[in-house]
Amino acid sequence: MTPARPLSLHNEVAARPRNLLAVASGKGGVGKTWLAITLAHALARSGRRTLLFDGDLGLANVDIQLGLMPSQDLGTVLAGRLTLAQAVAPYEAGGFDIVAGRSGCGRLAALSPALLGGLAEQLGAIASRYDDVILDIGAGVDQTVRQLCSHAGICIVVTTDEPTALTDAYAFMKLAQLEGSPAEMQIVINMASSLRSGEKTYAALHRACTSFLRLSPPLLGVVRRDPKVREAIRHQTALLTRSPTCEAASDVEAIAIALAALLA
Repeated sequence: MTPARPLSLHNEVAARPRNLLAVASGKGGVGKTWLAITLAHALARSGRRTLLFDGDLGLANVDIQLGLMPSQDLGTVLAGRLTLAQAVAPYEAGGFDIVAGRSGCGRLAALSPALLGGLAEQLGAIASRYDDVILDIGAGVDQTVRQLCSHAGICIVVTTDEPTALTDAYAFMKLAQLEGSPAEMQIVINMASSLRSGEKTYAALHRACTSFLRLSPPLLGVVRRDPKVREAIRHQTALLTRSPTCEAASDVEAIAIALAALLA
């Protein structure tokens, strides 16, 4: 095995490949990680080379949702035993690759800006090997989350119709804008009662963004509330494997098509 190269300790701004897609939210509980997994699966099913990176530092759970027990993860990379590229593992059931995180690791949750910059640099290099790299970043608006998002080409902000979710999604975009984040914002409304209801939720968020931020993030898609989602998570199985024809699966596949068109 090629010896690992420690993460760079400089804080240069890494190149921002447009196909590096951050999935973010202002708060937890909006289905961000589930969407990142299902979107990676949908992109792979359409024939695209896809990598899912669990960037929820310290609270990673992509492997839990998929019932995996990875032999290497991001903690191994930060310890200098593997490069990020060597930590990539295939998720054969979904046809895409994964870099697993590590839950409950204080060192990951408190990475310095320099180490985050080095991590983003390696991610940028890996992105050249894929059509899409999905970066599942942590919930909230802390500095670590915002810095990871700033290295993405597109940031998919996931929210629901709950007032707290909308407020926090707005706060996330406001802070990103204040810091000059170059990532292109796109909105996904999750757990909507209907497509029309989701569009109304988006319209309310869009009005706030245009009125107070002079920002006009487009709607990437709406995902309807679907009992099959909870069922798949409970069984630690990807939705597109367990219930590929359900409403939520169809909605995420539509988002995957829209994303592929954006990246064409």
